[in-house]
Amino acid sequence: MKIYNTLTRKKEEFVPLNDNIVNMYVCGPTVYNFIHIGNARAFIVFDTVRRYLEYKGYKVNYVQNFTDIDDKLIKRSHEENTTVKELADRYIEEYFKDADSLGIKRATVHPRATENIDDIINFVKKLIDKGFAYVLNGDVYYDTTKFKEYGKLSHKNIDELKAGARIEVNEDKKNPTDFVLWKAAKEGEPYWDSPWGKGRPGWHIECSTMSTKYLGKTLDIHAGGPDLIFPHHENEIAQSEAANDAEFARFWMHIGYLNINNEKMSKSKNNFFTVRDITSQYDPEVLRFFMLTSHYRNPINFSHDLLEQSKSGFLRLSNTVDNLRHLLDDALDRELSDEEKAYKEKYDEYKRRFEEAMDDDFNTADAISVLFEMVRDINTNIDGNSPKELIEYILDIFLKLSSVLGISYKKRDLLDDEIKKLIEKREEARKAKNWAEADKIRDELKKQGIALEDTPSGVRWKRI
Repeated sequence: MKIYNTLTRKKEEFVPLNDNIVNMYVCGPTVYNFIHIGNARAFIVFDTVRRYLEYKGYKVNYVQNFTDIDDKLIKRSHEENTTVKELADRYIEEYFKDADSLGIKRATVHPRATENIDDIINFVKKLIDKGFAYVLNGDVYYDTTKFKEYGKLSHKNIDELKAGARIEVNEDKKNPTDFVLWKAAKEGEPYWDSPWGKGRPGWHIECSTMSTKYLGKTLDIHAGGPDLIFPHHENEIAQSEAANDAEFARFWMHIGYLNINNEKMSKSKNNFFTVRDITSQYDPEVLRFFMLTSHYRNPINFSHDLLEQSKSGFLRLSNTVDNLRHLLDDALDRELSDEEKAYKEKYDEYKRRFEEAMDDDFNTADAISVLFEMVRDINTNIDGNSPKELIEYILDIFLKLSSVLGISYKKRDLLDDEIKKLIEKREEARKAKNWAEADKIRDELKKQGIALEDTPSGVRWKRI
């Protein structure tokens, strides 16, 4: 298995440090609002990475944090006249609703910054004691000039970074690229006691502290969105390697940007969508499927037209599963012929090709193409005369491979009463040999996305 490593800018063979255990950290959301579809792409992609590693037999220790204290939470809590904790609790709950709907598995641990303050303070102390950080008027800053490899993830040298650094409020810090580890408390903000006075942690130090606490000094994989490469992940490396005297993460994974109708998503452009916005109109599995139709490192363009295309593609897969399940109900329980035994082996080859795509830096786009090849094959060669053993075997492989992508093809609810009545009415028309009426009802159902199939064992339906 090969993974593209942002640190080295090349694909490298992946072997975890500890035999069959993978320690993986994914930067989670700042919980002051509903997650947007850009967040969702990262969480879906890295959930899929985790699923495939587990499919390959690895035990994955998967940590995804919640940033539950920062400027955005404080500002929003004041606007809503609530506490930061109440706001964070509410949006963590909303995150799990969205994540569950998208098939994103719960992390092994979901640590919160505010639950790890003592560990954060001790981490900052260590950096001060080792000469990598300094105190300035109650704030604590990391001295980037002391870490000789600063810039190695973003592939920029410190002079370039200094030239591009924005002027910050505190111009007394030693270097423009120095960043805050601990912020002195301002009036009306939550705070904790520390050796440097009342205050709260900076953003970057949270992840260094929590990843070390739950996964150890060296991670196998650290992952996140492309906007985190600099400064967040760069700063995590500087903090962690200075404090722990060890490589922080062996593989760095970052997704490509998500654009809306070929433009950057922005509230000012009125093209900002939360997951809740989209899943109120589309099945969450369709949104997940859409996010996996492009390679994770490539930019992806989101539009309703493209989502409609993904909906059609997803329904093709889903209908194939429905049809296989229907066929299984009445399948013949007989031995396979020699020809059928040879045909069965074809699906082992599909499985091998699916794994080959995923082994190549988790190429979900090519893996999905293999599923569509299976669909064409199944629709051409599997029917009511196919033996039970063969149908079961094919369905099992199809569902296992789909599960790697986090797609479960949830069994649909029963048709609503109106559609049921239309199907019954059509059956009555057919019995009365009123073919014109039967055809008219079939057309009505088709307009509502329901296709009918007349079989020897009765009428069957599927969504189209």
